[in-house]
Amino acid sequence: MDHEICELPVGYKPSEKEEFMNDFQREYFRRRLVRWKEDILNDSEEVIKYLQEEGKTCTDSIDRASTEIDLAYELRSKERASKLVNKINEALEKIRNGTYGYCEETGEPISLKRLEARPVAMLSIKAQERHEKQERTQKDEE
Repeated sequence: MDHEICELPVGYKPSEKEEFMNDFQREYFRRRLVRWKEDILNDSEEVIKYLQEEGKTCTDSIDRASTEIDLAYELRSKERASKLVNKINEALEKIRNGTYGYCEETGEPISLKRLEARPVAMLSIKAQERHEKQERTQKDEE
């Protein structure tokens, strides 16, 4: 169920009044996800270039230690960004196959408000709350 890319009306925002995950909504979220992914990848490249330059110019041990701390922090950030890019790729695949916007657990539509706030959401609010409650319960039992 591959969907064609459509042209969005200027200033388009998804609305609860229209059919859920119609062509416009899918295209709107596809564009948001693609832009978000591009921003993450561009930021990562800039940080790497900066840290490489900083590493070359560090001459004293305090500067070098500070740069290493920055590098460790950026590597953790890059790992988080990599996980987010993977989630974005999963969401883009769901758009391609027609399952984007539907809860992986219940199959019900995820609210547009939730998708606006978290375009990579794969669970409805209720399903997400159940998962978080289960995680807390498991941690309490350990």
